[in-house]
Amino acid sequence: MLGYIYGHRIRPNRRLQKIMRELKEKCSAVLEDEKKGVYKTIVTENQNSSELVVEVKELAVTETGQVKVQYLNAFYKNPSFRTRKGTELLQEVHGLLGEYLPKQEIEWYEVNGRHAAIKEFVNELDTIQNPHTARK
Repeated sequence: MLGYIYGHRIRPNRRLQKIMRELKEKCSAVLEDEKKGVYKTIVTENQNSSELVVEVKELAVTETGQVKVQYLNAFYKNPSFRTRKGTELLQEVHGLLGEYLPKQEIEWYEVNGRHAAIKEFVNELDTIQNPHTARK
């Protein structure tokens, strides 16, 4: 009797809860990508200039239309302008541009219907009343 209860009630319940948690984590990771964009500006130094292209991730938005960003990647269109790469370049960009950028000047990546479908799916996962996942 105990083996039946464990094999048909308790074990499937634990598996289903684990799978539901994994699905939510994967979906939230995909949804994080929708808050990324590209910011472009021109940097001039000693009569030389180059366009700086920075990939950013939105962290927060202020009431005045400024976006607190995390710098993900950056490069100069003219590679001979400055030779820094990797984390040194990201630190330089942070020093030049600061933590906040104007929202209207960032070109946000296209968010297609896939993200809307994932959001709907996550909401549906939260509202499903399943006897195996019901919390007491």
